[in-house]
Amino acid sequence: MAVTTTEMLARLVAFDTTSSLSNLPIIDFIESYLSERGIESRRVYSPEGDKANLWATLGPAEPGGVVVSSHTDCVPVEGQPWTTDPFTLTEQGDRLVGRGTSDMKGFIASTLVAIDGWLAEDLAQPIHLAFSHDEETGGSGARPLVADMAAAGLRPEYTIVGEPSSMQVVTAHKGIETFEATVTGTEAHSSLAPQAVNAVEYAARFVTALSDLAREKQEHGPFDHDFDLPHTTVHTGIIRGGTALNIVPRNCEIEFEYRIMPGESVEEMRAEFHRIADALTAQMPDLGDVGIVLRDRSGFPPLDTPDDSPAVARALSLTRVAGTGKVAYGTE
Repeated sequence: MAVTTTEMLARLVAFDTTSSLSNLPIIDFIESYLSERGIESRRVYSPEGDKANLWATLGPAEPGGVVVSSHTDCVPVEGQPWTTDPFTLTEQGDRLVGRGTSDMKGFIASTLVAIDGWLAEDLAQPIHLAFSHDEETGGSGARPLVADMAAAGLRPEYTIVGEPSSMQVVTAHKGIETFEATVTGTEAHSSLAPQAVNAVEYAARFVTALSDLAREKQEHGPFDHDFDLPHTTVHTGIIRGGTALNIVPRNCEIEFEYRIMPGESVEEMRAEFHRIADALTAQMPDLGDVGIVLRDRSGFPPLDTPDDSPAVARALSLTRVAGTGKVAYGTE
């Protein structure tokens, strides 16, 4: 008996694929589902081996066709006021509630249920299925997945990424890059504070400079008002520093990100962050190994698909919506 999309979604939601955990159980499930239908698939493991991407091809082995892409991981549930088990699909009125239902196990379920229909067709072009890991934490799975598909000779015409867009055809998103800034000062008793380099204070100056840069982007752009937030943003999310109130802190760590508009230079943004770090380091007293060091953690570039692209025309014809949209978040 054929499984319904809702039944498939319930099976997928039952897998806890929080990004900090292994996604191998859900990959096992998808791989087995494909194998039962005679579809060979290929895994691409993470360096640690505890996670994997999976891809497969339906139809003729020739250039062109489409990639139907989805990520298997989801965001955490800890500290959230769930009134139901987040890993049990629950029907509430006209809604289906569970972690990852919209982002994006609903799309995985729709893809898997559609396979039997695709297999019954005499496909003129290939349909490539792609399931990735770690999209929620910066897209580290997608890069080796794309590289492996390219090495196998795949040359698809376009990709449909099943992010939740309320069925809007989204043609552009902002790029995102995340950084960690490590501020190193010198430690001393707080009674001798002027004789030390306070890492927290210099971290605060760094965050203030980031805030100034964010304000500059907000006021002066460049702008694209097709986005709901029409300019590049800079955001500080985490600061960790200090050991005790009466100790001048030697270390402080900052985690921050930018979300950049299509058309702006990623390299110039990186250079500006390094300029800020270098300028503050130069202001520190010469008391040993002090300074601010940046580490580029993860990210992906902005996307801007031309409205006259054949892929856009195809998506509009399938969804029967009027016009396209652009979103501030990013995806693979």
